[in-house]
Amino acid sequence: MAPRKKNTAAPATNTPVSMADLARELGVSMTTISRALSDHYSIGPEMKSKVLKLAKKYNYQPNRLASALRKGKSKLLGIIVPYIEGRFFPSVVHGIETAASRAGYNVIICQSNEDAAQERRNVEALLSAQVAGIMVSLSRTTTTYKHFDKVRSRGLPLVFFDRSMEGEDVNAVVLNDHEGALISTRHLLSQGCQRVAHLAGPQHMSIYKNRYQGYLAALREAGLSLDEELVAYTDMTQPDGVEVMRRWLALPNPPDAVFSAGDYCALGAQQEARRQGRRVPEDIAISGFSNEAFTLITEPTITTIDQRCEEMGQATVRLLLEQIEADATPFTPRQTILRPELLIRGSSLRQAESAPAPRRAAKVFRP
Repeated sequence: MAPRKKNTAAPATNTPVSMADLARELGVSMTTISRALSDHYSIGPEMKSKVLKLAKKYNYQPNRLASALRKGKSKLLGIIVPYIEGRFFPSVVHGIETAASRAGYNVIICQSNEDAAQERRNVEALLSAQVAGIMVSLSRTTTTYKHFDKVRSRGLPLVFFDRSMEGEDVNAVVLNDHEGALISTRHLLSQGCQRVAHLAGPQHMSIYKNRYQGYLAALREAGLSLDEELVAYTDMTQPDGVEVMRRWLALPNPPDAVFSAGDYCALGAQQEARRQGRRVPEDIAISGFSNEAFTLITEPTITTIDQRCEEMGQATVRLLLEQIEADATPFTPRQTILRPELLIRGSSLRQAESAPAPRRAAKVFRP
């Protein structure tokens, strides 16, 4: 067989040099280059020396991702979030990236945009990228979970965070949403409020169902019965809060407080109350959920529940890495439940002297 003819043309200096470029210049196969660079025993010292010298000359940088994918594994972790706006999900992702980086992993971030079909496509894309594991916060429109069966069937580690599937066989890191709603509603009642309304989220999602149940528990604890007229099921948007508050304020006996399962809805409710000349919190006290950044710059600032964002992200990575390291060893699914913090601010404190001064740290209540 005739020897491979050398191509002595130097690679273009303005583009990264590939393994194929080195192989062409030396007139050998890419396999030979790969083995020489990895100090494989099958390559003699003379050839190794030539390859290393040429690699140094052109400042060759190996494509470790391509190498990992050829081997069927990578140091990549996949993340699927409903959206990347606001404070909550960016902070969780920051916690994930920090913990993943410490462990030698990089992350691929996908957005479902609250769309179940897009979430399914995200799963397929991450499987194609051969990530080592997937972390998911479900979209608001996800009601079936068959697309995650494919992840499990491949033995790929899967962890849900914040918005999770229910079941004992699910790995998840979540907040104690029931407790968060309980302490938030308790706080409103402690301020003398008697008709506490609830801006609820979609009840097929465990986080909103648990927040609704926490609200009910606080009413029962105070000896109050539920008034169905004071519960509104929404998509947790700011316009939803505006619309529902307009309806509630038109009632013969409107609410004197609102516990919202999300900050955006709380913001809309507060804006509409003030637009109609109602004083917050004197006429109507308001409490949200999530500790979005805007809650500190509204007038008044909004009482809310902090969800321990970065801690949630780091705990999610730890749980995923435990599964990866377990490899073929059976791994018992488990849930990590974080404790909520109630940040008491001006929108719910009816005694002016008790309200924190602007821009100062909020009071924190831990159950």
